[in-house]
Amino acid sequence: MIIKNKKVLVVGAGKTGTACAHFLNQMGARVTLADIKKDIEMKEVLEKFKDTPVVVKTGGYPDVDGSTDLVIVSPGVPLDVLPIKQAHEKGIPVWSELELAFRMFNAPVIAVTGTNGKTTTTALIGAMFEDAGKPVVIAGNIGIPLIEKVSEITSHHVVVVEVSSFQLECIETFKPKMGIVLNLTPDHLDRHGTLENYARAKERIFLNQSQGDFSILNYDDPRVKKMSQSTKGEVIFFSIKHTLEQGAYLFENKIYLALGDRAVPVIDRKDIFIKGEHNVQNALAAVLAGAVMGLEIESMSSTLKTFKGVPHRLEFVDEIDGVKYINDSKGTNPDASIKALLAFDEPIVLIAGGRNKGSDFSQFAEIVKEKARAVVLLGEAADEIYSALKEKGFYEIYKENTLEEAVYRAGKIARPGEVVLLSPACASWDMFKSYEERGDLFKSLVASLRR
Repeated sequence: MIIKNKKVLVVGAGKTGTACAHFLNQMGARVTLADIKKDIEMKEVLEKFKDTPVVVKTGGYPDVDGSTDLVIVSPGVPLDVLPIKQAHEKGIPVWSELELAFRMFNAPVIAVTGTNGKTTTTALIGAMFEDAGKPVVIAGNIGIPLIEKVSEITSHHVVVVEVSSFQLECIETFKPKMGIVLNLTPDHLDRHGTLENYARAKERIFLNQSQGDFSILNYDDPRVKKMSQSTKGEVIFFSIKHTLEQGAYLFENKIYLALGDRAVPVIDRKDIFIKGEHNVQNALAAVLAGAVMGLEIESMSSTLKTFKGVPHRLEFVDEIDGVKYINDSKGTNPDASIKALLAFDEPIVLIAGGRNKGSDFSQFAEIVKEKARAVVLLGEAADEIYSALKEKGFYEIYKENTLEEAVYRAGKIARPGEVVLLSPACASWDMFKSYEERGDLFKSLVASLRR
C-alpha cells in the first residue's frame, strides 16, 4: 500500500505506537505521535524523534480533522478517546499496528490468541519451525511489534504472531492462514465490559478467513468451541479430555495427532519439558499448527523435549536454602495464576496483587486455599484479594507496600522444600510499566537474597 505523504496520527506512544511512528516516518508519511503523558514522562520518546519530521504531542491528543488519512491506535488506548471517535465519525480508517503490519508483507501467518498461554504457544510454534530449519519470524504481543519485523519477511517465511483482543478490535483485512484460539476466561473486562464482548473481540481473528485457511480451537472450552460456527476456515480441534477423530488430543498421557485416516503418537506427556496441564494444551495447539503447515512429527517432538518456555511464565529463577523461586509475572489475571498454582506439587508461598482488570477473585481464592501455605499481597487489588481469601477461610496472609518488601517477607517465611511463586493474578500497571519490568525486578531481588 502507498504510505508516502499520507497524514497519519498514531495514538499512544508506548512500545507499539513508537514502532509504528518510526516505520511510517521511514515510509515517507507525515506522522504525528500523540500521548496523554506529559513531557517529563515522555523524555525517551521526545529524544528518539527529535531529529525527525515526526511531530510528538504530549499531554493529550489532537483533534482529527478531514485532512487526516489514517489513525493508528496503540493496544493500550481505549477506543472511546476523542480522536478515535472523531476518525470514525469522519470515515477515516482506524487500524491497529497488526493491521498496518499485515498490509506490508506477503507470507502465511499463524496467529495465536486466547486469554492465557498465547506467548508460550507462539514461542513454541516458532521454536518448532526454527528447529526444523524453516524460515520463521516470531512477533506480536509476545514483546516485539510485528511492524518492526516487516522488513525481514519474505514470501518464504512463516510469520508466527501473538495477537491480543485490543489489536483485533481494529483490523480490516488481517487474514491469518491459521488462527488459533487457546481458551477464554474473564480478562480485560475493564475495557470490554462483558465476557461476551471480550469473546467477540477474540473471535475477530477469523473475520477474514476463507476456504483454504485453518481455525484451530480448544474443544474443551465451550466458548471457544462455539467459535467453530463463525469461521469460514477449516476447523480443527485440540483436546486434553476427549479423543478426537480429527485433531490433536491427549490419550493415556500421550499426545496424538489425527490428520487424515489415522492417529499417530507424538510424545509422552512426561517428556514435555515445560510442565503443567495448561502447557499440555499449548503443546497440542502447537503440534496441530506445525503438522498442518508441514512439519515432521519427529522434529516437533524433539522441540517439545527441549523448549524451556518463555521469560516471566513459570520461569525458574533460583533455589536458595532449599526454597525454589519462580517468576510468573505474566500471570496477569486470576485464571493464569490458577494454572501456575496447579503446576506445583510443593507447598507455595504466593506473591500476588497489582491492578485488577475487572476480574473476580473467588475461584482464585479457592485454589490458593488448596495449593498455598501463605500469601503475600501488594498493589491496588491487595484488599480485594485479601477479602476473597478470608471469605474462603484462608488466613495466612501478609500485606506489603512494595515488591522488595514482598520478596523479603516471602523469603523469610518460606521453608525448605517450598516454592516462592510470583504470580500476581493482576496487571502490573499500578506499580510498573509492564509485567516484564515487574518480573525483572523480582529476579534481581531474588538474586539479592543470596548476598
